[in-house]
Parts: sequence; structure tokens; C-alpha cells
Amino acid sequence: MTRPLCLLFDCDGTLVDSEPLLADEMADSLSRLGLPFQASDYAGEFRGARFRNIVAVLESRHGPIDPQRLADTETTMRANLNRRLARELLPIDGALEALAQLAYYPCGLVSNGPENKIRTSLASVGLAEHFGDNLFSGYSAQCWKPDPGLYLHAARRMGYPPEACVAIDDGLVGVQAALAAGMTVIHLNRFPDAEETPEGALMVTCMHQLPTVISQLARLQAMDRRQVAQGR
Repeated sequence: MTRPLCLLFDCDGTLVDSEPLLADEMADSLSRLGLPFQASDYAGEFRGARFRNIVAVLESRHGPIDPQRLADTETTMRANLNRRLARELLPIDGALEALAQLAYYPCGLVSNGPENKIRTSLASVGLAEHFGDNLFSGYSAQCWKPDPGLYLHAARRMGYPPEACVAIDDGLVGVQAALAAGMTVIHLNRFPDAEETPEGALMVTCMHQLPTVISQLARLQAMDRRQVAQGR
């Protein structure tokens, strides 16, 4: 039997609508540190980026922050965010239905966020059992998107070569990382009027479209393997 494609999902903005909550908490925490930041700045400039990378950009504009104050503020921010995720988080429209239809495929989750945030998010929307322990955090791997290393780490741990993996990501940093890793990439572009899908990636505008696209990719994979077996 043909081995199925390995599906590697981003979390925030792809499966769960956590980014508005994250942007609110970041705006409050960073502004109190003296780094001017509005919730709208996250969606406009920093969506999907690692927190410390965002801080570095803001420090280059507004001046450095005492490292201990920054560390304490980040700890408090993440604790507040986790409480809100447990109470307020909703799935992205169509995500639960798409994952139910794709249950046949091995699935991993690849996120720039800490693992405890990933687990809180999945538990909050009822997806913890879908991924099991196939959770790959930038903090655990010490490698963050747009570096392709995080997606490559996930593929290696799942036991698949990059070319047998399909990455599903809404953030440009994640799309760029997966393309650089040599994977098939599906960009969940929920804002097609404001954001352009990078060359080389496939675009869907909602998660309801995903099972059809995966089915088409699986058929193409099967055809390619038959042709190889026939010596064409």
C-alpha cells in the first residue's frame, strides 16, 4: 500500500484563532516596557514571527530594554496568554472539519510557539488527541521559522523525507520556511486582498478547501509512483 503524505500544520492562524489574543497581550506587555506596539502591528508587520525577533526589531527603533525586565515581562505575558487561550480560544473556521476528513494521514504540528502554548491551544479546541506527541516547537528544537530547520526537524522526527511532506501554514514566515525545506506548501491565505501567496506555494482561502487539495496531491503522488514503477 502506498505510504500516505505526511501533513505538517502550523498552529496559530492555521488551526486556532489565537493571533488576536496574542496581539492584545503583546501590545499590553510591550507598551509597558516602553516599546510602542499596537495589536494591529502584529497582523500588519509581525504575523508568525518569534516574540524575541519582534522585540529585537522594536529595540532597534526605540532603544534597548533591560534583559531581566524583558524576561519577567515575557513570563507574565505568556502566563496571561495561556489563561486566555484556555477560556477564549476558537478554532479557525473549517479546521476541525478538515482535520476530521484528513484523519487517514499522519499529522504533525510545527509552531514557533512554546510547547505548553501549543498544548493549551489544542486542548482548548478539542484537537489534543489528533496530533498526540507529534508537536514540534521552535523552542524545543531551538530553530524558528523562517529557518527551514524547524520543518526539517519535524519531517525527520515523523520519519518522512521533505518531498513526502505537505506543510499547511498561514504565515509568510512559515510558507518561506517550508518552501526552503523542499516541501509541498499550502498557504492558507485568509486575506488574499492584502497578502500575496509566495511563488511555489499553493493557495487556499479557507480550511474547508484543504481536503480537496490534499486529495489531489495524493493522486498525483500515486501517479508519479506508478510511472516510476513502470520505468517511465
